[in-house]
Amino acid sequence: MANVGGGFGFGTGVVGGVGVGVRPYAELTFDSEGDVDRVTQGTVSRMEATDLLVFAHGWNSDRSTATRLYDRFFAPFEGLVGSGVRLGYVGVVWPSMRFSDEPIPDFDTLAALAEPDLGGALDPLTRRALEEFWPERRAELDRVAELLAERADSAAAFIEFGALIRELAGVDAVPALVAPSVPAIFTDDVLEVCRALSVALARAGAPGTGAAGTGAAGTGAAGTGVPAAAGGPEGPGLTVGGGMRGLWGGAKELLRQAAYYKMKKRAGVVGERGLGPVLAQLAAARPALRFHLIGHSFGARVVSFSLRAVPDRARYVKSVTLLQGAFSHYAFADRLPHDKGTGGALRGLQRRVDGPVVACHSPHDSALKIFYPLASRMAGDSAGLLGFDERWGAIGHDGVQAVPGAPRLTLDTALREGVPTTGCVSVDAGSVVRRGGAPSGAHSDICHEELARLVVDAGRMGR
Repeated sequence: MANVGGGFGFGTGVVGGVGVGVRPYAELTFDSEGDVDRVTQGTVSRMEATDLLVFAHGWNSDRSTATRLYDRFFAPFEGLVGSGVRLGYVGVVWPSMRFSDEPIPDFDTLAALAEPDLGGALDPLTRRALEEFWPERRAELDRVAELLAERADSAAAFIEFGALIRELAGVDAVPALVAPSVPAIFTDDVLEVCRALSVALARAGAPGTGAAGTGAAGTGAAGTGVPAAAGGPEGPGLTVGGGMRGLWGGAKELLRQAAYYKMKKRAGVVGERGLGPVLAQLAAARPALRFHLIGHSFGARVVSFSLRAVPDRARYVKSVTLLQGAFSHYAFADRLPHDKGTGGALRGLQRRVDGPVVACHSPHDSALKIFYPLASRMAGDSAGLLGFDERWGAIGHDGVQAVPGAPRLTLDTALREGVPTTGCVSVDAGSVVRRGGAPSGAHSDICHEELARLVVDAGRMGR
């Protein structure tokens, strides 16, 4: 199958019943607590290779989606590496989910890319994925689905919906001034949050999010970057006489963000308690083996948090490549610009990599440009839910921030001149990571030979 985004052709072979065309390939499977499947760990430990490419997916609907991603991304590597490199391919599989209205370029049809269903009702695929993601919350999900389908013009319905979302997210209904670790998106007035999310959907170019809550987005208020939706500054569904039915698209987005909130925390657990220790064990048993970690979206968080388990002075992780990483752009900073006494969650861990940490970012990624900072912002921020504040930016939107000496390169420059041999580096991949439908934009447009070449260069595996 050809990559219609301008990338490369992909392998179609099957290895051990898995539809991945590269060899040797194995999957490393973890549960939500980071516990590894010992059978998969054993398979990986027996792989004959000099270098292991270890790739962690982000959100996806099921294991087959992750497998298809690995098949497509891994396909060009054999033709890119030097003669002394013998690659082994590892796909990390961990419990995440994807809303089916988030089409992936080259996985879904062009029609799906152009016209995603962003209305309130849950489609059957998303409903099933939610039940698998929250198996103990079926009753709450039943009621959430009913409310989204009914789209009631009722404040009481929204209040009930907000309470259900807090239960799913596992947070209390207390302001973030009291519980600062809880994003304001789950504690602020639910009508205001759904209005903000509805405006954000319009800003992302989602169909059905403009005038009266259903039309095209306008050009936006001067200097705000927010579309003029639904008849003026009040936003969709809150205009005089307009009712609240137009806010249910924002309510569905709130459900999406609750799933991502849980996924974000889960990704850190899987990385630190699962993947990191497994790689450390494998490196101890096979000291000559070189590891190259790759992560997409929340999978970038998985591989980055795995660095916490790398022993001091260990040199087995040779490179880390983050593709549209869904975590803070300050994660590797020793000091935060807005709080000099605090560092990022991964401060200094780039020094545990015997090579570069390459953060690919794209301005065409709406998931990280618009929704990530909106969902991450805490209550008490004077800018408000839709205000701009750099402290909530994602590394996959604008790269590594507040790390002195970290260069910023275009993808063309990185491929032509190479990347540094150590430390953090940001690479603007917007020249290839540019396709995708609303609401996520180009967030999942990562299967390109240029990005494979970048991984090879970062790991010093080239010809």
